[in-house]
Amino acid sequence: MERSNWTEIEFILQGLSEYPKIEKLLFVLCLVMYLVILLGNSTLIILTLLDSRLHMPMYFFLGNLSFLDIWYTSSFIPSMLIHFLSEKKTISFTRCVIQMSVSFTMGSTECVLLAVMAYDRYVAICNPLRYSIIMSKTLCIQMAALSWGLGLLNSLIETVLAIRLPFCGKNIINHFVCEILAFVKLACTDISLNETVIMLGNIIFLFSPLLLICISYIFILSTVLRINSVEGRKKAFSTCSAHMTVVIVFYGTILLMYMKPKSKDSAFNKLIALFYGIVTPMLNPVIYSLRNAEVHRAMRKLMRKHQFWRK
Repeated sequence: MERSNWTEIEFILQGLSEYPKIEKLLFVLCLVMYLVILLGNSTLIILTLLDSRLHMPMYFFLGNLSFLDIWYTSSFIPSMLIHFLSEKKTISFTRCVIQMSVSFTMGSTECVLLAVMAYDRYVAICNPLRYSIIMSKTLCIQMAALSWGLGLLNSLIETVLAIRLPFCGKNIINHFVCEILAFVKLACTDISLNETVIMLGNIIFLFSPLLLICISYIFILSTVLRINSVEGRKKAFSTCSAHMTVVIVFYGTILLMYMKPKSKDSAFNKLIALFYGIVTPMLNPVIYSLRNAEVHRAMRKLMRKHQFWRK
């Protein structure tokens, strides 16, 4: 198919069309969770910008993570909510590609960013006296830019390879959103190159950062166990407990998706994918603010300012 005909191509997002009542329930659940995502992550971004005590590398990277989660979920949730209540579940080729590339960029970036945040915790615990020197403002910006740049590059490569494929069938995507593997499988040509590139991308952007995270925490654990006082150990663990929880939720969900036994129930598989796409970004601000005294202080300070100006 010629590129001039791209505008004529439409895809059908099947979702759970065979279960309309479940789709209406999912509409309510996903809408509530999306609002929580916007509120929680926006609040964290505002706090990290306004409160000078949060102008530290950890919160700089956390702000990037929150910004990323907002963009990631906004790339597909609004259109998915519309499709839940609509009988016509079509999406144009252009919108499908944009949705696919944006979500893929954000997912790839998050993998690298979690590894960067692990390195930040490693320096903070294993080399605390030189922390402010090593984790300088310049290095933090460079590491954040590297995360975004690698995520964008990975998405660009896989998206360009995908949009070059010819489509000549019914173009029914058995998913809630435009997912790249489901997208390329609709092509009426050999897709072995696309599948190889996707597999390599998954290895590089999923398992390489995970390996770096594990190495960082091996050094962290080794350092913490050498601390004599119990209070010192607790304090050291508390500084990285939120990041560890986010990593476990993020990679735990991915492993559940890709390593679970193959099920004939495609509805269950799609719901697991939906959990990965929505619940994880919703939990991130909750995890980082739940037991974080600095975030609590910044929140109280912001609320006092708000009450002052209301008076």
